[in-house]
Amino acid sequence: MPSKLAATTGALIPERHGAAGYHYSSAGLGHEHAYLLPTVERILNMHFQAAGNSRRLFDLGCGNGSVAAHFAAKGYDVVGVDTSTEGVEQAQRAFPDLTIEQGSAYDDLASRYGTFPAVISLEVVEHVYAPRHFAQTLFNLLEPGGIAIVSTPFHGYLKNIAIAVSNTFDRHVNPLWDHGHIKFWSRKTLAQLLAEARFVDVDFHRVGRIPALAKSMIAVARKNS
Repeated sequence: MPSKLAATTGALIPERHGAAGYHYSSAGLGHEHAYLLPTVERILNMHFQAAGNSRRLFDLGCGNGSVAAHFAAKGYDVVGVDTSTEGVEQAQRAFPDLTIEQGSAYDDLASRYGTFPAVISLEVVEHVYAPRHFAQTLFNLLEPGGIAIVSTPFHGYLKNIAIAVSNTFDRHVNPLWDHGHIKFWSRKTLAQLLAEARFVDVDFHRVGRIPALAKSMIAVARKNS
């Protein structure tokens, strides 16, 4: 949808593909966060309660910093990167106390920032040209026993039929959206991507609408201790 040019999630595409120009209308949360964040918060709370370690969190593809700021307000020590020049500038103006910098999943982020007990990447993987590199960067950013939380629009058999029957395919995939979705993930393909990167215990949650027509799915994957 054209309005998503002002979305608040990030797009980790290399500079040569123009993602530095990905636009954000403000430093506020987006509509998608209303159904994403409650589940993400619950997963993080359970993880940190069980692990008992410091609440350090990396936001890979942090966009305008709104999600990083949301978790910082809840007591997390958050670091975020994004390729969007506009998004990072907005984040730095709106949230000067946060560490939000320009960076890409194609960079050696672990050498730059160290490792974390949890990494989130919300509505990003569908924008990525080289998803295996993205998944490896997620893995490298994690401490042993850490978890990655990855969300992306959900695609399944019944939802795909509903899109076709309602004649909304062009609006759904929208090739006219600059820096928009270039990968369309199913549970099977996203699980395979994470397994190839050596993640284990991959689990999924569907959010937004009923499960068969969910707006997004959230994958949770663990790095072995």
